[in-house]
Amino acid sequence: MAAEKNLRGETSELKVALGRRYHFAASHRLHNANLTEAQNQEIYGKCNNPHGHGHNYTMEVLVSGPVDAATGMIANLADLDAFVETKVLNDYDHKSFNDEVPAFREVVPTTENLCIDIFQRLKSFPQATLERIRVAETGNNSFEYAGEHTEDTLP
Repeated sequence: MAAEKNLRGETSELKVALGRRYHFAASHRLHNANLTEAQNQEIYGKCNNPHGHGHNYTMEVLVSGPVDAATGMIANLADLDAFVETKVLNDYDHKSFNDEVPAFREVVPTTENLCIDIFQRLKSFPQATLERIRVAETGNNSFEYAGEHTEDTLP
């Protein structure tokens, strides 16, 4: 592992962050069964369409960790890609969140809730620490979730 000396002369591991982008297409309907139709329409507007609507999402995964001295990497990209494919993309891509993803049968599939679900699915990646998830729903809307982390602990 790579190490550096801080201002006190103490040796510490270098922590590097790795960001990787993934894409998936999916549909959803923003609707809360505990609200009236009028309340749902007022809150969610056109996103409450009974037939749903879709997006081409961009998901960014940020992991961090020490640089391995032998490989020069914090994580093998092929391993990260396979992990994301298995844990998220296989379940999300070209799916209806409301109908085909169990996590959203009782939870409104807002992009905020997608970020939380994705974080929970990916936090067990063994080669590095998951720092945060960012999901862009449109060119204007993106959301981030960092789990239990605070801004002070992010790289």
